[in-house]
Amino acid sequence: MESGVDNLSFIEKLFHIKEAQTTVRREILAGLTTFVSMAYILFVNPQVLGTAGMNKGAVFTATALSAILGSILMALLANYPIAIAPGLGDNAFFTYSVVLAMGIPWQTAMAGVFMSSILFLLISVLKLRELVIDSIPHDLKLAMASGIGLFIAFVGLQGGGLVTGSKSTLVEMGSLTVPTTWLTIFGLVATGLLMAKKVPGSIFIGMVMTTIVGLVTKLIPLPHQIISTIPSMKPTFGVGIAHLPDLADPKLWAVVLVFLLVAFFDTAGTLIGLAEQAGFMKDNKMPRIGRALMADSISMLGGAVMGTTPTAAYVESSAGIAVGGRTGLTSLVVSVLFAVAMFFSPLLTVVTSNVTAPVLIIVGILMAQSMKQINWNKFEIAMPAFLTIVGMPLTYNISYGFAFGILFYPLTMWAAGRRKEVTPIMYILFFVFILLLYTINVLPS
Repeated sequence: MESGVDNLSFIEKLFHIKEAQTTVRREILAGLTTFVSMAYILFVNPQVLGTAGMNKGAVFTATALSAILGSILMALLANYPIAIAPGLGDNAFFTYSVVLAMGIPWQTAMAGVFMSSILFLLISVLKLRELVIDSIPHDLKLAMASGIGLFIAFVGLQGGGLVTGSKSTLVEMGSLTVPTTWLTIFGLVATGLLMAKKVPGSIFIGMVMTTIVGLVTKLIPLPHQIISTIPSMKPTFGVGIAHLPDLADPKLWAVVLVFLLVAFFDTAGTLIGLAEQAGFMKDNKMPRIGRALMADSISMLGGAVMGTTPTAAYVESSAGIAVGGRTGLTSLVVSVLFAVAMFFSPLLTVVTSNVTAPVLIIVGILMAQSMKQINWNKFEIAMPAFLTIVGMPLTYNISYGFAFGILFYPLTMWAAGRRKEVTPIMYILFFVFILLLYTINVLPS
């Protein structure tokens, strides 16, 4: 009995439960809710990176371990109920923009991820991260989040068979005579209804329902087992470090830059949004944001070594905050549950592209909601924002969307007589992105 009291007092000292006006029970429930809401990444990340040629089992383990590392660091360093795991925007950029569109081998691309994570940690230590985030206009940040949302949704529509290629119109409606396409439709409808009803863990529950329907209809083969030993990370561990000499190719530095930018805005925007929801903001600033960004930076570096794309603070943490999570104990519970989930890797075989497609579409919808806050009434804002948003899905490349927005923003603001509002860092980025476009499109491979 006494040890139980001691444990509770230790938890109280570590996470300041009473000061946050919460309870251990509520924090555990919040952690469970957040985990269920974001557990889909364990299966979606291997699916997306597997398309790039990476070993799905190794990516599964790297995904879980980087989520454990990030969430523990967020709990102990910053004491926030915010979970960290590999981000959907980053893995989509890695696979579809870098490996498939640019033709860069995944091993070389992983070297780019590793280098960007080193730079990311460095600028976090030097506190340059907040400076650059503050220098990029709010409307462009919103456009970048929205564009990544449309891109992810497009990938989902394509992977699920709802959209297919066409010689005459580039894209067209997929065939409804293909049984697996109906599995995607079922998943989209089921998950959408759960989301509309505000059911906690809607995305994960929708995935489970779609998988069960696929197994029952035999559109998905039954797994040989459910629990197994944790898959080895040998196929991906340290590959990024081993391929660092590949960074002699200037194209890789363009990749490093965009990884840096995506990671920049992904976590910073999410952190501030979640802090607003939880009531942590004081004088329009987030307390301990430096520690929270440090937790993200270290987990990004760890993930790059293990073999996964950059980590990010998860917007699904809002589900745990909504049920009362207010301290790092929530994040610690999430990390424990990710550790348990590592023994369920055989389920990877039943989570097909038709099961993950509805997840990508739903997450795309959530990210696209940022569009409503863009100042569309001012054309000098509307043009770069619009080009950022449509540039990502229509060029099938996140980096081009970033480039369109950053190149047009200074030009339209000058034309509108608002050049004083353009920060020096935006001018630096203007020339950096001209260089980026040159290296991607003009320099020989």
